[in-house]
Formats: sequence, C-alpha cells, structure tokens
Amino acid sequence: MLRSNYENTEFVRFGSLLGLAFVQAELSRSVERLRRTLCDRPHINMTSVWTFAGVLVLPPGLAVTLGLAIYLHLWLRVWRGMSHRPAYRVVYCAAAIVLSCLAAGVIVAGWNGLPAGFTGSLRIVEAAAVFTAANAFIVALSVYLHTGGRSLRSLFGTGDDNLLEVTTLVLGTSTALGIVHAPALVPFVLLPVLVLHRSVLVRQLEIAANIDGKTGVLNAHAWHLLSERELSSAARTKSKLGVLMLDLDHFKQVNDVYGHLAGDVVLKVVAETISEHVRDYDSVGRFGGEEFVVLLPGATETEVIPVAERVRRAVMDIEVEVATASGPRTVRGLSVSIGVAVYPSGGTVLERLLHVADSALYQAKHNGRNRVVSLAAA
Repeated sequence: MLRSNYENTEFVRFGSLLGLAFVQAELSRSVERLRRTLCDRPHINMTSVWTFAGVLVLPPGLAVTLGLAIYLHLWLRVWRGMSHRPAYRVVYCAAAIVLSCLAAGVIVAGWNGLPAGFTGSLRIVEAAAVFTAANAFIVALSVYLHTGGRSLRSLFGTGDDNLLEVTTLVLGTSTALGIVHAPALVPFVLLPVLVLHRSVLVRQLEIAANIDGKTGVLNAHAWHLLSERELSSAARTKSKLGVLMLDLDHFKQVNDVYGHLAGDVVLKVVAETISEHVRDYDSVGRFGGEEFVVLLPGATETEVIPVAERVRRAVMDIEVEVATASGPRTVRGLSVSIGVAVYPSGGTVLERLLHVADSALYQAKHNGRNRVVSLAAA
C-alpha cells in the first residue's frame, strides 16, 4: 500500500508539471511565436523550468516522458507551420532534452528525496550543471554540423542566453521544492515564468530595432549611437579608440555573376567573418551596400593595424556556397579594403574619425585594393 501511494504521488507530480507547462505554453503562445520569428538561431525557451523540476522530483522514465510531452505540445500548438521551426529541429531539441534529463538523472539517482541544507544545495547545483552542460554540448554540435560556426557565441549563445538558462533552472528548482513541500503554491511559479518570457521578447525587439536585417550586425543608426557613447567614455578616461572602415572589393561582380540573393548571402558571411575576428566587445556595423565599420574601444595605433590585417586575411579565405539559377556554386576570391583611424590622433569627434577612416579607405582602393591603410596620424 505504501508503494502504491508513492507511485500515485509520482503521477500527481508528473501531471502537475505537465499541466503547468501546457498552461504556460498556451498563455505565452504569441510571445514564443514572435520570438521565433525574430530570431531563427537556437535560443533558450522556458521548458527547462518544467523539465529540470521533473529531473529533481520524478523517476527517470517519467522525467523523459515529461520532456517529450512538452515538446510535442509545443510543436502542435506553437511551432508547427513556422518556417524557422521545422519538425526535424523540434525532434533534435526534444532528443537533446531527453539526453540532458538522463545525464542529470545520474546525479539525482542516489538521492532519497530532494537533498536539504548547504550540501543539498550543492548537489542540486551539480545536477543543474550536468543538465546544462549536456544540453549545451548537444546544441553546439548541432549548430556546428548545420552551419559550420566555430565561435563560442555561435555555438553556445550569448551571455544573455546563458543567463536566461540559469534563471530557468533556478525557477525549475523552486518548482521542485514547491511540489515537494508546498504543492498548493506551485501554480504561482507561472507568473514569474510568463513575465520572464515576455521580458525576453522585449529585449529581442530592442535588439531587432538595432540590427541590420541582411547581415545580423548593427545598423548604421545603432552603430553611431553606440560609438558616440564609447567616444565619450574614451574622452573621460583618456583612452584610445580605433575605427575600421571596410569595403568589399568588386562586390558588384558578385551580384552580376551570382545574383543579388547570392550577394546577400555573401554579405552575411562577410559580416560574420568580421565579427569572429574582432573582440566580443568591439562593435561591427553595416553602413549600407557592401560597406562595414568596426569600433575598437581601447585599441592603440599599434593594435588596430594587426586587427585590420587579420580581418582582411580572413575575408580572403572565405568560401561560401550559394544557390544560383544554374545550381549551387561556390563564391571565393573575395577581398576587402580597409581604412583605419584612431582617437584622438585621427580626430576627437566621431564624424572626424569616420572622415579620416573613409579617406584611408579611398587611399586603399586607389593603391590597388585588398590592403589596409592607416591615416591615424593625419
């Protein structure tokens, strides 16, 4: 009889978590669809709140079933029909969650109920770390195989992405504690989850307003605003600041030979290449056409040129397959001319720095293209 009651408790907990996950998905359906529309790369959703809670309070079989049921519901009610969320991606993500649950379940297997005290907290943190590491590795592998991305940002997401994942795990832990010690209070977890989901959407909308749609880097307006702030900071701290102005050489030929859609693909790959070869806190923007600009906070005259040369060489190594009317073709042999200016020797206001960098870019074009020219001391 005792074993029967225990099994009933497990099913009640399973039903509670599944019901809460369904309610949360239904209430935030429009939010999730808009998030997916704004960003087609892998992103963190709210499912870890319920799946990680399941890992902590359910036997492995029910925890896995919970994850699969949640993803099936999301596919049927939220993601189905969205071009950015094809069925194979949902299957892969569901498999990733299953494997993450099983990996964390190895840590939880030896527990006799939720552990308490400081040592118990460390055990829950250990389970959360294993859950996160397993999921991150599987998703990173998928991204690498699908896109060939190699940067930490493309493989493991942004700092905001990872902070959101940690937050969902904290909420999942709170949900598990509530289910065990105060079941009547568990539905109140829905409110912070819904608010968190909506706040993430607001952040994505803010980012979307500042991002160039074709390339994924900052648009000209956003780059100007950010650069003005960085320049003010450099003036206060009496530090250096570098500006690179880049223009793809003979880009019109790419459009003429391969088509404008292929040209857009090439622009995106070039933007990604530039971003991967500067620091995370440098700012890459697109000024229009095939012209890009990079802000390098704290960079001195001797540091800016090597960065520009590194970017120039990386662009030369680009090979990108594009679709054309005659079938897939590979674009290669790209090059870029780069003009350099440095604050304060090249100017003390942004417009002056841009003018110097643009003049240096013109000189690079005039001297034969595919080179870096600095007028930092102009």
